[in-house]
Amino acid sequence: MSNTLPLEPGRFYHIYNRGNNGENIFLAERNYSYFLNLYVKHIEPVAETFAYGLLRNHFHLCVRIREGRPGRFSNDGQQVLTVDDSCQVSSTSQAFSNLFNSYTKSINKTCGRTGSLFEKPFQRREVISPQYGLRLIHYIHWNPTKHGFVKDFRDWPYSSYHALLSDKPTYLQREQVFEWFNGRLEFDAVHQLLSNEKEIQDVIGDDAD
Repeated sequence: MSNTLPLEPGRFYHIYNRGNNGENIFLAERNYSYFLNLYVKHIEPVAETFAYGLLRNHFHLCVRIREGRPGRFSNDGQQVLTVDDSCQVSSTSQAFSNLFNSYTKSINKTCGRTGSLFEKPFQRREVISPQYGLRLIHYIHWNPTKHGFVKDFRDWPYSSYHALLSDKPTYLQREQVFEWFNGRLEFDAVHQLLSNEKEIQDVIGDDAD
């Protein structure tokens, strides 16, 4: 499946990327929250978010592209024109690019580096059913353990796992996630099981080490 798969309105996707040459993209604790703040600014207008996982050198997202949203953005992510769905496909990708470019500029300025921080193009796989969706969310939350950052994925603070279980307000599509898992208790129970990557190979693709 091509990395340039169009992001079409109403469809679910696994979006992921890593640093160039395996370089870390999160260099300090504050970088994670800064990335998420930029994410809400640039992506919330064009996509619903079901899960995320931020690791030191790569990230994972489970999203659904919004329908009937504005279709073109300026380089700073601001809406400038409302257009039809054919233009929305490219503008949604542009919103993600704006996110990555804004984050890269900040890291480059802070760290005195130059050039791209992320691999291009960012990678995406379509999520074709709720069954794939729940397995992908499980996989995203288990990712810190898979890559050896922590022994217990629940100890990794930079994923959506705890935010989904919390009662605090969130931009995450919490109720839809629990519907996929048949409830909050089942969501928690399923997450105690090991992630089976073979079941969703078409969705996770060439996930980076």
